[in-house]
Amino acid sequence: MTKILYCGSSSACFELDTATPYEAPEEYAVLLDGAEVLRGKSNVFSLFDLRPDTEYTVIIRFASGAEEELHLNTKPETCCISVRDFGAAGDGVHEDTSAIQAAINLLPDGGRLYFPPGTYLSLPLSLRSHITLELAEGAVLLGSTDRERYPIIPGAAADAVTGRDLPLATFEGVERCAYQSLLQGAYATDITIVGRGTVDGNGQNGDWWKDFNSFPAARPRVIFLNRCRHVTLHGITVANGPSWHVHPFYSQDISVLDCFVTAPKVSPNTDAVNPEGCDGVKIIGCRFSVGDDCIAIKSGKLELARKYLSPADHHTIRNCLMQFGHGAVTLGSELAGGIKNLSVTQCHFRATDRGLRIKSRRGRGKDSVITNVLFDNIKMEQVLTPIVINMWYNCCDPDRYTEYVWSREKLPIDDRTPHLGSFAFRNMTCTGAEVAACYIDGLTESPIDEVVLENIDISFAPDAKPAVPAMQNFAEKRCRLGLYLDNVRHIRIRNVNVTGADGKRLIAGHYDDIEAEGFEVD
Repeated sequence: MTKILYCGSSSACFELDTATPYEAPEEYAVLLDGAEVLRGKSNVFSLFDLRPDTEYTVIIRFASGAEEELHLNTKPETCCISVRDFGAAGDGVHEDTSAIQAAINLLPDGGRLYFPPGTYLSLPLSLRSHITLELAEGAVLLGSTDRERYPIIPGAAADAVTGRDLPLATFEGVERCAYQSLLQGAYATDITIVGRGTVDGNGQNGDWWKDFNSFPAARPRVIFLNRCRHVTLHGITVANGPSWHVHPFYSQDISVLDCFVTAPKVSPNTDAVNPEGCDGVKIIGCRFSVGDDCIAIKSGKLELARKYLSPADHHTIRNCLMQFGHGAVTLGSELAGGIKNLSVTQCHFRATDRGLRIKSRRGRGKDSVITNVLFDNIKMEQVLTPIVINMWYNCCDPDRYTEYVWSREKLPIDDRTPHLGSFAFRNMTCTGAEVAACYIDGLTESPIDEVVLENIDISFAPDAKPAVPAMQNFAEKRCRLGLYLDNVRHIRIRNVNVTGADGKRLIAGHYDDIEAEGFEVD
């Protein structure tokens, strides 16, 4: 039964009920009030250019001859105004910042700001509550390359009366000053950004990807949402971020539906979607191809977690395609607030360095607990290492190379010690792996509670090349390494096939008990 994921005033998003990752078993045509409007095969599809407050009949006609009929009513709206009415040129030469910001500021609640085809060159813009931005097909909101004119936002500002901090900016798990993002919302609610157009950070044409460690502030994101609620991104392309593309921060009820996020494979830190400390995030039917992690679930570093303890909670990732990137779906490494109730299902990973990737380290703290996480029904192709749990991650921290991070000695457990609970990886097909089938490396003093590998087929590419499976100090390059598990209390391996490994198919150490059907255990 096809379900309607989203229905706004001018667009709607649908999800087919199939069991296959990302793509349906057969092609289909979509008819809107009797007229064919699209053909496709992905499990998620969208309709645009709908009229507000209108009833439509949608028929899905499958290649097999089967049909399904749905009825939808688009939402009413107070108005739809073109950004050109406010003086936006849309020629890619004249800067349109003032015109666009004036339109956002003056749009009535419940109104839609429409961007016709064109290129709208802009400095950062501030979003507000109860509005919709629609980018038509052929419309590009293009970030200016003039970094000196980007406002720098403080990490926190002190309330003049109470002295309490008002959190405003962040990057990589800490409060710090940052350049304002191209689209930035703060303490706002009910925001929608829809359409077949593009929000382009223009990172490749500025200096955002060069010598950024010397900048006076952290790089902007393309879309940054600080403590926002009820935000939907539908259908848009988000491209070429100066750093991360979409960054919801301590926000609630965020939906990213049928979007495409893209940046060159070599672009630095251009993660696609990084929800941090959020509650209720849905990422469904999206495509990703970026220079870092496709999706990274985060909850801050230790200081941030102690200040605003807010675990990443109730996240759903489904029917997505990840092409290129360091990790397809990553947890961490900034996860000091913990992660719980995460579901990753029906996804297709293609040519990412790692597939399902969990990364943490000493110093993330006692609240860094990960529980109730489901990884199920995943297809991977040419993923170098399909499954990684790395408790020795050595990036993004000033002390990354210290003995505290890399020492394999059993250190005392204290309030800086993180802990990983039980993890299940089920129903996966992985072809063309190169580095390792899985690489799971727990912390010496705080082993992972349990790892379950079930109904998984992993095969290696015959021309595999060696590389590092996890980012660690003193890491060794590996090639066609089988199942590697160390410092895991309980190991359960059922119906798992590893084809083409060099040497032992299973290497396990420092465990309490192990069940490994079809594998030799030392």
